[in-house]
Amino acid sequence: MTGFQAAGSGGAGLQGDVGLLSPVSASPLVTALTGDRAVLAAILAVEAGWAAVLEQHDLAPSGSAAVVAHAADASRYDLADIARRAQGGGNPVIPLLADLRTQVKALDGAGVGANGVGAQRAVHTSLTSQDVLDTALMLVARNTVAALLADVKGTTAALARLAEQHADTLCVGRSLTQHSLPFTFGLRAAQWFQGLAAAARRLEALELPVQFGGAAGTLAAGTVLTSGSGTDPFALSDALAAQLGLAAAPAPWHTNRLAVTSLGDAVAAVVDALGKIAADVLFLSRPEVAEVAEPRAPGRGVSSAMPQKQNPVLSVLVRSAALQAPGLAAQLHLAAATFNDERPDGAWHTEWPALRHLLALALGAAGHLRELAEGLQVLPEGMRRNLDLSGPLLLSEGVSAAVAPLLSAAGAGADGKQQLQAVVDKTLEAPAAEQAAVYRRLLRDAVPADRLSDDRLEELLDPASYLGQAAEISRRILAVFADFAGPSTSTASTEPDGNGDSRG
Repeated sequence: MTGFQAAGSGGAGLQGDVGLLSPVSASPLVTALTGDRAVLAAILAVEAGWAAVLEQHDLAPSGSAAVVAHAADASRYDLADIARRAQGGGNPVIPLLADLRTQVKALDGAGVGANGVGAQRAVHTSLTSQDVLDTALMLVARNTVAALLADVKGTTAALARLAEQHADTLCVGRSLTQHSLPFTFGLRAAQWFQGLAAAARRLEALELPVQFGGAAGTLAAGTVLTSGSGTDPFALSDALAAQLGLAAAPAPWHTNRLAVTSLGDAVAAVVDALGKIAADVLFLSRPEVAEVAEPRAPGRGVSSAMPQKQNPVLSVLVRSAALQAPGLAAQLHLAAATFNDERPDGAWHTEWPALRHLLALALGAAGHLRELAEGLQVLPEGMRRNLDLSGPLLLSEGVSAAVAPLLSAAGAGADGKQQLQAVVDKTLEAPAAEQAAVYRRLLRDAVPADRLSDDRLEELLDPASYLGQAAEISRRILAVFADFAGPSTSTASTEPDGNGDSRG
C-alpha cells in the first residue's frame, strides 16, 4: 500500500489561510490533515499509486513507479502557483499534473529508478481529473477521520468515567428550560456519551471509495489501455483502492455522490453530538447555575476588558463548529442534487471547500471537547443547591402516582389528581422560601396518617427515591458502546440484547 502521510503547513514567510477567523480549527494537526498541502500530497499520492498499479499489471515500463513516487513529493511544488493556475482548467489537478510530468521527465533522465524507463507513460494514463481529485479527497477524509475518531474515543472514555463516578450524584432534570424531575449527573454524562459514541460508530463504519471512471465515466480509455493485457479497468480500480487503502468501488460514481454526502452526514452527526455537550456545559457553567466548570489553563477564557471573567471558551469553540457543520453538510447535498450530465459544471467544485471545511471543523472541535471532557470539573454542591430550589414540588409526579389513588378511595369529592393539583396550586401561592413546608403540610392534611405514614411521605419527597431506572439506563448505554467506553469502565458483566433483556 502506498504510504500517504499528509504534509505539514510549511514554514515562515508568506502563508495562506491559517485560521485567524476560525480558532476552533486553527491547529497544526488540522492544517496538516486538511490544509492545501495535505490536498496536494493526496493528489500526488493518487498519481503515484496509479503508476504503481500500472507497473504491477505490466501496463507501464518497469521502474516507472519509483520515478513517479520520487517526483510525488509535495515539497517540490509551489502551492500558490498551482492554485492560481487552477483557474485555467477549473481544478488543481491540471496544473499540478503538468508540473508532475516535468518532474518525472527530469528525474527519469537523471536516472532515478532505472535509466530512461519512460516513466511519463505511467502518469495519469486513462485517468481524468475527477478520478484523481475525488480519490484524493477520500484520502484526506480517511486521514482526518482517523485522527477525529482518536479524539472522540478519548472523549467517550472520559465521559464513561464521569458516568460511573457520578452514578449517584443528584442533580435536577430540566424540560423546556424548567425543572422537571430528579436526575443524576451520571445519567447526563452517559447520555452525552451515547450521542457521541453512536455518531462515531456510524462514521467508523463508513467506507471511503476510490474513483476511476475516465473522461465520461465509461472507462473507455481504461478499456483501450488494458486491451490484450489479461486484465481490465475494474481490476485496475480495485488494485488502486488496495494500493491507497480505500474501499473498492463497483462502478464509477462521478455524478452519484452518496459517498460524499454519507461522509458529510456522518461527520456532521459527530459535530452535532459534540455541540450538544458544549451547549449543556455552557449552561451548566453559568455562575448562577455553577454545576460544572471547564478545566483551567493559562491564558484560556480571558477577557480583553474584564479580568475577573473565566469564559468557557472550549465549549464556545465547539459550539461555533456545531452551528456551522449542518450548513456544510447541506451544501454537499445541494451539490449532489445538481450534478448534471455525466460530469458536472460547478456543483462538483462546490463540494471541495464544503467537505474540507467540515472535516477541519470536526477535527478541531473534537480536540477541544476531548480536553474539556478529560478535565471537566463537576460541582455536586451546585447541583444539590439547584435541585433544592424546587424543593419537594419536584416530586409531584411521583407523589401523584402514589397518593392520588388513596385520595380517590377516600371518596372526598374531587378525584385524587384534582385534589393534588389543588395542593400544588396552593403551594405555589406561598413565598418561594416557604413552599417546601407548605407542600408538606398540605399533603399531610390531605391524606390521613392511617393511609400514608410520615415515613412513607418523607420517602416520597426524597429526590433519591424517584430516579426510575437512571442507573440501569447508564449501565446499558455503556455496555452497548463498550468499545468506546475505555478500559476503566465496568460494563462487561451484563449486556442488553435486542429484546431489551440482560444477559449475564
